[in-house]
Amino acid sequence: MIKGNLKRDKENRIAKFLVSGPPLLFLIVFFAAPSLIMILTSFRFPGEFGGLAPLVSPAGAAPGEFGLTPEAYQFFFSNVLYAEIFLKSFGVAAATTLICLIMAYPLALLIARSEKRFRNLMVLLVVLPFASNFLIRIYAWMIILGPESGFSHAVNAVLGAFGMGPVTLLFSPFAVMVGMVYVHLPFMVLPLYTNLEKHDSSLLDAALDLGASAWQRFWLITWPLSLPGVFSGAALVFIPVLGMFAVPDILGGTGDILIGNLIKDQFLGTRDWPFGSALSIMLTLAVLSVAGLATWFARSAIGSVHKV
Repeated sequence: MIKGNLKRDKENRIAKFLVSGPPLLFLIVFFAAPSLIMILTSFRFPGEFGGLAPLVSPAGAAPGEFGLTPEAYQFFFSNVLYAEIFLKSFGVAAATTLICLIMAYPLALLIARSEKRFRNLMVLLVVLPFASNFLIRIYAWMIILGPESGFSHAVNAVLGAFGMGPVTLLFSPFAVMVGMVYVHLPFMVLPLYTNLEKHDSSLLDAALDLGASAWQRFWLITWPLSLPGVFSGAALVFIPVLGMFAVPDILGGTGDILIGNLIKDQFLGTRDWPFGSALSIMLTLAVLSVAGLATWFARSAIGSVHKV
C-alpha cells in the first residue's frame, strides 16, 4: 500500500515536471537570463570604443574605469529630457491604443454578428497584412503619405478650401500615429472578436423584450461583457507600441524620437550599452507598473460587472 502511494507520488511529480518544466525552462532561458544580463550590463562602464569595459582591470592596462557603477541610472535621473521622452512614448502608446479600440470594436462586433460562413473570411482579411513583410508595409505608407501622393494632394485641397495652408503628412507625428495604428490594429480586433463571439444573444433578446433601446443594450450588456477582450487587446497594443522604433524611424521626423528609438541608438549608434541597458530596465519597470495597474483595474471592473 505504502509502495503504491510512493509510486503514484513519484509519477505525479514526474507528470508535473513534464507539464511545467518546459515552460519554466523557456522563461529562464529567454526571459530571466537575458533580464539578468541586461541588469548587470546597466551597472557596467562603457568601453572606450563602445560596448562594455572589463569588470576587472587587465594586467598591465592603463588606469581606467572598470567594475560596476550606477552611473547610467544617475545620468538618466539627472536629465529631464529622458523623462519627457518616456512621457511622450506613453502618450503615443495610449493614443494608439484608444484609436485602435475605437476602430476595432465596430469591426469586431460586425464580424461576431455576421453569418458563420463569412466569419472565417473576415478574420482572414484582418490578419492578411501579416502575410507581407513589416517594412514593406511601412514603406508603402511613405508612398501614400508622400508630398506627391494623391492622398496628400486631396488633403491639402480640402485644407485650401477652408483657407488653411498646405501640410506635410510624411515625417510628422501624424504619419507616426497612422503607422502605429495600421500595424497594431489587428492585435485589437482579434481579442475583441474572440470575446464578442462568445456572447449569449439571448441576453440581448431579453433586454429588447424589456424595452431597452439599442444603446442601452450595448452599454449595459455588450460593453461590460466585452471588457476582458478590451483589456486583452489594449495590452497587446499598448506594450508593443512603447518599444516600437521602426515606425518612428521611417515615418517620423527628427522630433519624433520615442523611447524605443533612444534605446536602439544607444546600442547601435553611440554604442553606450550600459545606458541603453538602463533605459531598457526602466522601460520594463514602467511597463510592469502599468500592466499591474491595468490588471487591478480590469479585475475591479469585471468584478463589478459580475456582481451586477
